[in-house]
Amino acid sequence: MTLIRSPMITQVDRVVRHAEVSFNTEPAVITRLAEAALAARKTHGIVLMVELGDLREGILPAGVAEVARHTIGYPSLELTGLGANLACQSGVVPDERNMSELSAIATSVEATLGRRLDLVSGGNSGNLDWAMSGADTGRIDDLRLGEAILLGREPLHRRPLDGLHTDAFSLVAEVIEAKDKPSRPWGDLAQTAFGERQVATGSGNAVRTIVAIGEQDVDPAGLLPPPGICVTGASSDHVILGGGGRRVEVGAQIAFQLNYSALVRAMTSPFVAKVLHDGATESRRDEDAR
Repeated sequence: MTLIRSPMITQVDRVVRHAEVSFNTEPAVITRLAEAALAARKTHGIVLMVELGDLREGILPAGVAEVARHTIGYPSLELTGLGANLACQSGVVPDERNMSELSAIATSVEATLGRRLDLVSGGNSGNLDWAMSGADTGRIDDLRLGEAILLGREPLHRRPLDGLHTDAFSLVAEVIEAKDKPSRPWGDLAQTAFGERQVATGSGNAVRTIVAIGEQDVDPAGLLPPPGICVTGASSDHVILGGGGRRVEVGAQIAFQLNYSALVRAMTSPFVAKVLHDGATESRRDEDAR
């Protein structure tokens, strides 16, 4: 079990208890993990994350060897390897240049420490184009795949991947209101609940449908409704749909497809029931369905 987000220093005991390995960048946190592992009579694995330009987590390349020496100074820790993260915060594309740099850093750290690293983790699903292009993968022997497996797409251009399903997940929400309403709001307009400014469009009346889910549960911009329905707005606990003249009755359920952003929020919301379908069997994981 590996914790791939940098640990909170206030939760090092939990990290050591539940994970065999964690990804780290801060010497202060590594020291506290060593103390927690020693107290728990465990050996905890450390993967040091290297900053290669995406500007999320990572040690700048020039400082990796120093943090590696710091890590191996604790007998309760094992320096498992190095890792990097791209195509995330800034969308930097994993390519031959930055992946070769990570390989070179791994080789340099090994020479400095006089020991071999078991793992060099190149990145996430955004690395698939590079990894499958026939390029020399060098020291990279691990990728952390999420979106590619779950949604069947590579995240750089959201192209479908051969042999994988793009519709393995759907979000089902219940209709709580369906009425003919004016297309444009009236009165003086200021910011919405989430700090945006509504742009008034349309004319006449239209069917407006509301489902019982909102920003607190999902990224509404990442919902793909059925044909003939569109997402027109959302608040904390309402998603508003338009659909021309199509009317959906109150109590009906609407199934949405999701992108990565919407899936992350829905899967972590305690108010969204998770139901697994496996042929004729069904297992309800959470009875707190909205």
